[in-house]
Amino acid sequence: MTQLTYREAVREAIRDAMRRDERVFLMGEDVGPYGGAFGVSLGLLEEFGPDRVRDTPLSESAFVGAGIGAALGGLRPIVEIMTVNFSLLALDQIMNNAATLLHMSGGQFNVPLVIRMTTGAGRQLAAQHSHSLEGWYAHIPGLRILTPATVDDARGMLWPALQCPDPVLIFEHGGLYNVTGDTDGSDVDIDTAAVRRTGRDVTVIAYGGTLATALAAADDLAAEGVDAEVIDLRTLRPLDDATILGSVGRTHRAVIVDEGWRSGGIAAEISARISEQALYDLDAPVARVCSAEVPVPYAHHLEQAALPQPDDVVAAARQAVS
Repeated sequence: MTQLTYREAVREAIRDAMRRDERVFLMGEDVGPYGGAFGVSLGLLEEFGPDRVRDTPLSESAFVGAGIGAALGGLRPIVEIMTVNFSLLALDQIMNNAATLLHMSGGQFNVPLVIRMTTGAGRQLAAQHSHSLEGWYAHIPGLRILTPATVDDARGMLWPALQCPDPVLIFEHGGLYNVTGDTDGSDVDIDTAAVRRTGRDVTVIAYGGTLATALAAADDLAAEGVDAEVIDLRTLRPLDDATILGSVGRTHRAVIVDEGWRSGGIAAEISARISEQALYDLDAPVARVCSAEVPVPYAHHLEQAALPQPDDVVAAARQAVS
């Protein structure tokens, strides 16, 4: 096992992929000499050269489109979009091209493209740079959506993503880059959720940046005698129904934690699936703990008030088990 920060784990995953397959290259804004907006690609230009670590113009639509073309041409591009809000400038390329070309070509053309981007709030970057839009992208058929919440997943998800014949979007929560953890460097299964903590009284479902919130809430609940099981979704599309429903079948209660907005979000989709497939296993309504329905504030105390906190999860779990 090696101890790395989340940032270092992503860098090692990119380095390993580029060493294993000469078709893999990295492109995006400031990924070259600057080392990436969040320091992920530091040192990669010096190791692999400018042909494989390519700075792009400030045009998300252009360089995502170039990544789609490179994937169609047989390469394995890793496209870095600085933050999730900027991905909206490339939404036409992602949704209308990358996600649909296999279907529109009658199965003739795959788009083996990986797009990485930073997501999430909690860093006082105000309403423009604090979005959690991974649930939006999970709505789109033809895409695979990954949300690594641990250092081990950040290190181990990239290579399997590059082997996927379809476009894969990886959402890295900005609040995780400095988190330290252990990894053995092995590939991670990108098809299944993970049970991060076992329990018998209530299932707490989280992903990405909210996993730490869920685990902290589970510790607080344990002090009150409530045994919470914590599920890390890891993949938002396709969702691992089997793991979710298996846990709910044991605990008979569910609380979903999502940094996205409540209305029309991924938490609503998970709640609907539980209700559709496990209604008679439930002893309480499914609860959702989501961000407040406002643009994320800049002021620290207001931002924290708008985001899901462990106390909010504890209160929802208490209600479920009462």
